[in-house]
Amino acid sequence: MDARDIIKRPVITERSTDLMADKKYTFEVDVKATKTQVKKAVEEIFDVSVDKVNILNYKGKLKRMGRYAGYTNKRRKAIVTLKEGSNEIELFEV
Repeated sequence: MDARDIIKRPVITERSTDLMADKKYTFEVDVKATKTQVKKAVEEIFDVSVDKVNILNYKGKLKRMGRYAGYTNKRRKAIVTLKEGSNEIELFEV
């Protein structure tokens, strides 16, 4: 799997911008990606040193349209912590 297939998009919320002060960056990643794959992908794409990766799984929500019901897609979110001497990720600069 290519690094750009693992990292889908950055997650920019109020909480994730607060975490950037601690060098923690949030990404939406592929549902089948592991912590080591996410770590290697972030290091390859952004040229930084990753200290640790935390993964959160989200179930799909039930949505209804009249009598028809279905689920939204499940998601996986990764919070990546950079090492102390590492550079910041320019994508998130405010």
